[in-house]
Amino acid sequence: MAPRDQNGGGSGGDAADPEADIEAPLISSGSSFLFQDTALEDGEGGEEEQQRRARWRFLSSFGRLRSNVTSQVALVGTDVCPIESLDYELIENDVFKQDWRAQGRNHILRYLALKWALCFLVGALTAVAAFLANLGVENVAGVKFVITSTLMFERRFESAFIVFLVSNFLLTMFATALTVYVAPAAAGSGIPEVKAYLNGVDAPNIFCLKTLLVKVVGCIAAVSASLHVGKAGPLVHTGACIASILGQGGSRKYRMTSKWLRYFKNDRDRRDLVTCGAGAGIAGAFRAPVAGVLFALETVSSRWRSALLWRAFFTTAIVAVVLRVLIDVCKSGRCGLFGKGGLIMFDVTSGYINYHVVDLPPVITLGVLGGVLGSLYNLFLDKVLRLYNVINQRGQTYKLLLAATVTICTSCCLFGLPWLAACKPCPVDSEEACPSIGRSGNFKKFQCQMGNYNDLASLLFNTNDDTIRNLYSSGTDHEFHLSSILLFFLASYFLGIFSYGLALPSGLFVPLILTGAAYGRLVGMLIGSRSTLDHGLFAVLGSAALLGGSMRMTVSVCVVMLELTNNLLMLPLVMLVLIISKTVADAFNANVYDLLVKLKGFPFLEGHAEPYMRQLSVSDVVTGPLQTFSGIEKVGRIVHVLKTTGHNGFPVVDEPPFSDTPMLYGLVLRAHLLVLLRKKDFVSSCTASALDASKHFSPDDFAKRGSGKHDRIEDIELTAAEMEMYLDLHPFTNTSPYTVVETMSLAKALILFREVGLRHLLVLPKSSKRSPVVGILTRHDFMPEHVLGIHPYLFKSRWKKVRFGKSAFANFFCHWR
Repeated sequence: MAPRDQNGGGSGGDAADPEADIEAPLISSGSSFLFQDTALEDGEGGEEEQQRRARWRFLSSFGRLRSNVTSQVALVGTDVCPIESLDYELIENDVFKQDWRAQGRNHILRYLALKWALCFLVGALTAVAAFLANLGVENVAGVKFVITSTLMFERRFESAFIVFLVSNFLLTMFATALTVYVAPAAAGSGIPEVKAYLNGVDAPNIFCLKTLLVKVVGCIAAVSASLHVGKAGPLVHTGACIASILGQGGSRKYRMTSKWLRYFKNDRDRRDLVTCGAGAGIAGAFRAPVAGVLFALETVSSRWRSALLWRAFFTTAIVAVVLRVLIDVCKSGRCGLFGKGGLIMFDVTSGYINYHVVDLPPVITLGVLGGVLGSLYNLFLDKVLRLYNVINQRGQTYKLLLAATVTICTSCCLFGLPWLAACKPCPVDSEEACPSIGRSGNFKKFQCQMGNYNDLASLLFNTNDDTIRNLYSSGTDHEFHLSSILLFFLASYFLGIFSYGLALPSGLFVPLILTGAAYGRLVGMLIGSRSTLDHGLFAVLGSAALLGGSMRMTVSVCVVMLELTNNLLMLPLVMLVLIISKTVADAFNANVYDLLVKLKGFPFLEGHAEPYMRQLSVSDVVTGPLQTFSGIEKVGRIVHVLKTTGHNGFPVVDEPPFSDTPMLYGLVLRAHLLVLLRKKDFVSSCTASALDASKHFSPDDFAKRGSGKHDRIEDIELTAAEMEMYLDLHPFTNTSPYTVVETMSLAKALILFREVGLRHLLVLPKSSKRSPVVGILTRHDFMPEHVLGIHPYLFKSRWKKVRFGKSAFANFFCHWR
């Protein structure tokens, strides 16, 4: 089992030992608490599985997964894992200061050159991963559709159905088994995990090598299995994994490291690289470099600056260039069935787009309904995910059974629905072969006679990318029947909801684009007679409306749609639809990624302080007792405190004779204490050490390990004699930690904590006659559930978004919430 959470060393809470409430790994729900059994950390797998099931049963009580935003565990992928905070603060102690003084101009140039080199590698490797994912999907799904279409052409319908069903089943089971047994953190899109990481929350294995490999391979299998999932979300996680692995500075275990790689063994630089990797993922999914940068800025990043903008743009530009090179290689026919795929822009129209005032009412209607449908999508998805979590908590077998059930139902739906559609004669003036036999095409023959095609099969019996291209195509106003578009929209809408949440890599971006395209076509058919716009353009605007209604992204989605369609003339209409759909949807619920972050239980710090926080000072949420160390501390006491608490930071207080009065010297980290204990550089008496710490220790000794990796106090062996010795903490203590006075408002402290990216915020007394430090604020202390739990009288004044509460539709939402 991963180490216990070490989210800080502060105080706060409402138990007899409030400090333990911050640090102890627990799940809170109502007035009950379920503590992790630390004895199971080294136990057998069976006991560990029982403990995990116990946590799941608690989370899923009464059939609902309760939001766990104040606990020390979260749902990462499909498993509940311990989490901890990241620390972006600069450590200023004697060892690091000496190292900084020794650095010259060459060190700075090497550091800057390494940053750009790693950005180049992140972009290039993410492009390769995106290309392999598209290449795999086009070939695996292509072979499946070629065989099935051939059997359908020969009118061997039963054999075609069996091949289609069995191939989808095997691909889904392969992706699910790979995820469940090898890398559970690879399940889902990974965007909530990336978003939480960039907000300052770390979890085991979210960016490790096996997660990266399972993400790519599992994504290929899941998308090829005709599940209604996409590649964009998994590619965001893939780019973040690549960035994190490169930023870890190599591996000492495999002797793949170098002295100059140590520059990035800290949370600050890794955060920037992961941000660039997330943007590169979107750029690789849609070949949209500018949209990748904006996605990282608008959706996943919690901290942005101009230097990061420039490096992110450079990274996504590398993605576009590498993808262009790889696509040119495939034009020679050396990539199997690889066709246009998701890497080539969708052609909406080759003509000039012209619109008038008369076109605005249909476009506004499209935006309003898109906002309603997007908010409903989020609501239904939230309910389905809670149900899936109840099923998944029963064990690995149930995860496989759930995936098997969904893929069988999906295959039956995709193969059965086209039988409800009537055959249509092939258009005379079509430039494309009709009917189309093989992998893709606008005119699928299915069960029809020669010279006819099944329009619904052309949408359902294709990869998602080819279906989007069919719906976006211009000059196809009469190729699809109204009933076929309606059936496809309903199937796509609900299959997207039920396919997400399975224990396999899956994304939401492409399914929403696809469903939105069908929705746009449907609106175009119903009210398009009052407009001069093409149905293909309505499909593009429908995708933008549903994305805006569900994800609530505006700028990035706008650029994604423009880069996908390669048509700047649509900009005003896309902007109008996005603004309307987002405004309408915001009146009902939060965006889908915020809902997922909350559902998974990540303690996410919002960019605003809620109004009731202005009524509280930091002293209202910080209570004792507080664990502190003396400047020269006994080894035995350090070991005892580390074993009995999960705190990550400890104030160091100098007392006489080392100072005239008790004085706060600084803050020492758990990770640094473990390094000191392992080195065993102790002194025999309670006196300051005469040794030069910079000669016995280097910054490499204190470098941050990879994501989710930690040392443990249980792994350090000390003799009885060593336990009686002393350790001089002065050279290793951060002498300039961030501090606030106890009278500061909680709202002001939150802004400081989030903007600087802190893990600990020391609280100092107003009076000099008291102890030099009265507590530590950690991420947990700012969580609304924690604050309102201590001060329930403030519950009525908590901040809420403005809702259309008098309408029946809003009451419907409130009832379900």
